[in-house]
Amino acid sequence: MDNRPIGVFDSGVGGLTVAKEVIKVLPNENIIYFGDTARVPYGSKSKETVTKFSGQIIRFLMSKNVKAVVIACNTVSSNSFEKLKEEFSVPIVEVVTPGVEACIKATKNKIVGIIGTEATIKSGAYEKKLKEYDKNIKVFSKACPLFVPIAEEGWADNEVARLTAEIYLKELLEKGIDSVVLGCTHYPLLKNCVRKVLGEGVSIVDPACAAALKMKEYLENNNMLADNLGEVSFFVSDNTEKFDFICQSVLGKRCAAEKIDIDIY
Repeated sequence: MDNRPIGVFDSGVGGLTVAKEVIKVLPNENIIYFGDTARVPYGSKSKETVTKFSGQIIRFLMSKNVKAVVIACNTVSSNSFEKLKEEFSVPIVEVVTPGVEACIKATKNKIVGIIGTEATIKSGAYEKKLKEYDKNIKVFSKACPLFVPIAEEGWADNEVARLTAEIYLKELLEKGIDSVVLGCTHYPLLKNCVRKVLGEGVSIVDPACAAALKMKEYLENNNMLADNLGEVSFFVSDNTEKFDFICQSVLGKRCAAEKIDIDIY
């Protein structure tokens, strides 16, 4: 047994979708969540910058004595995971591999779409891993950079979100995809909107659930499960009011985030 908390981090509010799944499958675990709201979005930043920011966040989480970390951000997972794994001794779970495994199970015609930030799509991480599992799979990727600011603004299912989704997803539908991976943890916040555009015939793969299950499996295998009250603490680098509003809508409970200076880590 290990009653230390689990650390979860993202560039902003998107990682709350992962935190929600972690809470669901590991209800006795305490969680420390960090959203880098001052520096969101990560998707348009360089690999070096994303890695630097992520290192600062992990150092902050380690100062809170976390026993493991979930990278609840596809941009970090696809660009910086290997570097972070080398630098830090704390166990780290990322979201790309679990998402790929879920996609392989979901697709029937082996024609899949990946949507994500510019950095995630540019990295080719999903395509590479999907091909490792099945060399015959066809992968079509589309960067959807406006989805993150739309989600951060709390416009999850309005006309702006719907029209943006129609523009982004049209070419993927024309390719005959039967599955699409939400390759950014902000995107599940727009899931209803994406579903309306894709229709019922396309499976939506959300890596958040798969990543949470991966963390549960690790803790079980290493005798690190906790017997806590399942408390969640929230920290951000800027703008707590907007974060608290979206946090409450995602998790269904009041969230009072504490603003910290992440640059000191």
